[in-house]
Amino acid sequence: MKDLFIAFSKACSRTLINSFRILLNFCGQGKSLHALDTTFIKCKRSYILIISVLFVTSVPGIAQVAHPDKPNVILIVSDDAGYADFGCYGGKEIPTPNIDAIARHGVRFTSAYVSASVCAPSRAGLLTGRYQQRFGFEHNTSTLVSPGYTLADVGMDPGERTIGNEMQANGYRTIAIGKWHQGDEEQHFPLKRGFDEFYGFTGGQRSFFAYKAKPARENLLYDNHEPVPESKITYLTDMLTDRATRFIEENKDRPFFMYLAYNAVHSPMNAKKELMARYANIPDSGRRAYAAMMTSLDDGIGKLMASLKAQGLDKNTLLIFINDNGGATNNSSDNGVLRGMKGSKWEGGIRVAMMMKWPDHLAAGNIYAKPVSALDILPTAIAAGHGTQKGIKKLDGVNLIPYLKAGNQNTPHQALFWRRGIAAAMRTGNWKLIRVRENSKLEHVLLFDLTNDLSESTDLAAKYPKQVKLMLHSLARWENDLDTPHWGSSYGGKNQIMKHRMETKGRAMERLYP
Repeated sequence: MKDLFIAFSKACSRTLINSFRILLNFCGQGKSLHALDTTFIKCKRSYILIISVLFVTSVPGIAQVAHPDKPNVILIVSDDAGYADFGCYGGKEIPTPNIDAIARHGVRFTSAYVSASVCAPSRAGLLTGRYQQRFGFEHNTSTLVSPGYTLADVGMDPGERTIGNEMQANGYRTIAIGKWHQGDEEQHFPLKRGFDEFYGFTGGQRSFFAYKAKPARENLLYDNHEPVPESKITYLTDMLTDRATRFIEENKDRPFFMYLAYNAVHSPMNAKKELMARYANIPDSGRRAYAAMMTSLDDGIGKLMASLKAQGLDKNTLLIFINDNGGATNNSSDNGVLRGMKGSKWEGGIRVAMMMKWPDHLAAGNIYAKPVSALDILPTAIAAGHGTQKGIKKLDGVNLIPYLKAGNQNTPHQALFWRRGIAAAMRTGNWKLIRVRENSKLEHVLLFDLTNDLSESTDLAAKYPKQVKLMLHSLARWENDLDTPHWGSSYGGKNQIMKHRMETKGRAMERLYP
């Protein structure tokens, strides 16, 4: 836009200079006023053309068609939210009108999955479109490095291309806002991973309010490379929203990609007092704080959508919302009918709320029931902008846009897979298998029919041994293509065994085995 303005300014200057030359020429030659009027009419047409073009390129409502082949793409990620805590997924206790509006005006997915049931590996899959185990990112980041690796290697492998790299290469201005959780070293920093701008923190969580003492490096809030003074921290969710709306305003005249990863509603359970008061009817203080934090999240998304509309960009923006994993045992979230919580291979750990809105491209109010994955977001975003993959390795995700068209009966994925430590899972069609390797000789296997048993209450492994054998073979074949984990986890072993016992049911029991 700046270059365009300069070009038109020069054109205006040339026209004015030519006009004065004509005037001086007429005065010197003593020609008639009629001839002078005729000549100036021609100049007037030039002025009108210049002013008209300037008007068209400066009015927001008209500017949004300047790049119709490259819609803006905004990916919003919530953190540890419960599956049933959104109004559009049946939630009644906590109003989420703005998030619900995305579903109402777009597509809501009822069988959407993330590639891991915990934060960091889930985001690694989301950002690359690849099963994160392919590059050794199987666990949350930790200091338990595997042989041959150092602490500097803990994070997303520098050889992996991210959605930021891909969108950047296809002509988009890119920004990462909020939680990163992909490594703390310079090689892992968002500005090195395909993002032109970064406003957030590199760790897995931080206080929503200011720290009283200097926080650890991974908890600092960065504005690009510069830490934001804690004295300037107000409320994290609001600050992330404000940065997002400013980015929209600053980049309204060019295609942009925004990765907006809110920390809400991950612990610590820091809520604004005025919103806590709104939920005084909720007796449990933890649930009350959770509700207030959800409201801050929903309010922020409402402000973001209002900013898009104010800039005339709402119709030319693909807006994607997804949660990073199931609701956690420690934040009073509600997974509804889904069994299990964050950290497990039960549906409550890996099935998430997900929706997309793209006016005139995706039918409003559509409900899509076939299994999809967070891995699909990268190829979908590239395809929406008519881009090409610029060097990414084998993708596991697919472009969802063709599948969302009316009449397309094809299935995006024949199978989806999960693994973290000794616990693994697979879904194909209506069948869901969970496998826990208790030791080198003993495997504990569960089988469920999700169409008839979404709550995973009846184990059918003994009844359908052929189906179990087939799925175990497919799971093993998938595992053959994976890298060994580059670091380990202190949460595993016995906890994973107990977490996936049929008798371990309910938040209180599952919380015993993090």
